[in-house]
Amino acid sequence: MSYAAPPFWPTALAAACAPCSGIGLARFAYVPLFPAMVAAGWVDGAGAGLLGAANLAGYLIGVLAARRVGMAIGTARTLDLGLLLVVLCFALCGFRGGLWWFMPWRLLAGVAGGLLMGLAGPATQASVAPERRGLAGGIVIGGVGAGVSLAAVAVPLLVPLGVPVAWFGLAGLVLCLWAYAHPRWPAAPVGPAAVPGRAPPRAAYMILAYGLSGGGLVPPMIYLADLAVRGRGLPLAWASGVWLLFGLGGIIGTLCSGTAADRLGATRSYRLWLVLQVLALALCLPPSPWLLVPAAILSGFAAMGVTAVVLALARERAGPAAGAVWSQTTACFAVIQAAVAFGLAQLFAATGESHLALFGVGLGLSVAALAVLLAEPRIVIT
Repeated sequence: MSYAAPPFWPTALAAACAPCSGIGLARFAYVPLFPAMVAAGWVDGAGAGLLGAANLAGYLIGVLAARRVGMAIGTARTLDLGLLLVVLCFALCGFRGGLWWFMPWRLLAGVAGGLLMGLAGPATQASVAPERRGLAGGIVIGGVGAGVSLAAVAVPLLVPLGVPVAWFGLAGLVLCLWAYAHPRWPAAPVGPAAVPGRAPPRAAYMILAYGLSGGGLVPPMIYLADLAVRGRGLPLAWASGVWLLFGLGGIIGTLCSGTAADRLGATRSYRLWLVLQVLALALCLPPSPWLLVPAAILSGFAAMGVTAVVLALARERAGPAAGAVWSQTTACFAVIQAAVAFGLAQLFAATGESHLALFGVGLGLSVAALAVLLAEPRIVIT
């Protein structure tokens, strides 16, 4: 059966609504809401961190299930299911029920994000001409940064009306994105999974470095706004301001990643991204609140641009096995992020909610990721 490619821009922009909703809003809108929920007494700081960890655990489940669900019910229906879950979770989080009420909905929102992120990009690239696949992938990944920026603008407008209004308002935003995207979804069928195999040795170092860097990004991805407000004493409005800088940095990082990989090579680009990630985490440690400005920009730049860089690196290292290697890489990233997130939630509680401890761990993991990648050329592979 032949498959007719849909128009490029409507399809790519519709697909970008998936990570915009499932990651940019469903995961990252929680960051500026974190201090507002603590201030309102809905959860304490440790509990709020645990909810962020639950979302990352759900994302792992969604990523692992995305291909099977897509093959079972089709690409478009899976994308619709993901957005339905995001809307439902936002709406249910608008009711104050305590930590254990929020836990399943934050977990389910993570599952939705994994489904959306796992299918939107590949389906879009399969729907467009080969020479436009790189551009299509960049547009889809750029939806994450757009969602972060949208959340950073929307949350400070909604929070003064009450935490429930903020959650319901975010649900309304996703409904609007869904209304636009639904008739324009990429409908390319989901292909069979690549046969799993042992990763090439050079790819193994890339996978480990990517997993460690993902763990290092957990502190800014969950606690950055809380660091600004409760850690540095800035007004609550600054939480969204710092988060807006994170989103803008992410958009810039996404736009620069493809060009950097083409001009510098994927390996050099990834080393550069890790250096910037180390710098971002280091800037979060001194007590000066003004250092949060470059820290937020660099954190977003590193967190979102790194995906395209590592995708290019997977193709460079693994060749025809790039699809299987990318699946392993994504799974390693999600597993380590989820494990680190739960560990940091416990550390946050055990240290009396010390942001220094959290970002110190993030810095250590980021340095470890860079060390793995820098050590690789000195290892003889037989």
